Amino acid sequence: MESKAPPQSSPPTVLRRLINLDTAVSLKLYTFFQPILPFSLLKSLELSGDGRLFFPIILSILLTTTPVATLTSTTVTLTPTANLLLNLLIGSLLDLVLIGLIKHLIQRPRPVYNKNMFLSFAVDHWSFPSGHSSRVSFIATFCFLYSNHVREILLIKLLNLYAKSVAVEYFTVAVGLWAFVTSISRVLLGRHFVLDVVFGGILGVIEGMLVFRLLNYDNLSSWFIR
Repeated sequence: MESKAPPQSSPPTVLRRLINLDTAVSLKLYTFFQPILPFSLLKSLELSGDGRLFFPIILSILLTTTPVATLTSTTVTLTPTANLLLNLLIGSLLDLVLIGLIKHLIQRPRPVYNKNMFLSFAVDHWSFPSGHSSRVSFIATFCFLYSNHVREILLIKLLNLYAKSVAVEYFTVAVGLWAFVTSISRVLLGRHFVLDVVFGGILGVIEGMLVFRLLNYDNLSSWFIR
């Protein structure tokens, strides 16, 4: 009897090839930079983009500058400071929901070399997309679109910085650089693959534009409070 030829395996799909390439490139970057960049630097960048840091900061500034009665009132007009902070809070909550939903749906495992990572939520087990990347990209986009408000309200009014100082003039640029470096550090720290970070960055920019154009406090209040 003639032996049957073993069945040929089907060629990998375009998506599988892309994932394999992403995995290989991410490992190369991690392996190359791991002995060069100090862990403390990468860890500091990780902490700087942590949502557990931003939510308490936003809420504390908001509650310090605006009475609770004003925030809950439907007749009192909010100050520009409260309006700006509420928009920042709305975008941060939007980012949290979208990232959690996409992670739950995609469920891409994190890199096998990811070690010693604290998980805040169950979906943090999954890698795609990068929550840090989306968060810092949202903040950078928010600061760019609301640049005049950020300078006048947060930097000059709240922090009492001189209007012509370097910190005020180049604040938006500095935030953009911080967002870019923090996003890259997610790959170099071994937390994410490159595509996780790229998609997270794109998502963060979209969130910033959504808050600026549509899902801001003024629009939401006009829709739900009449």
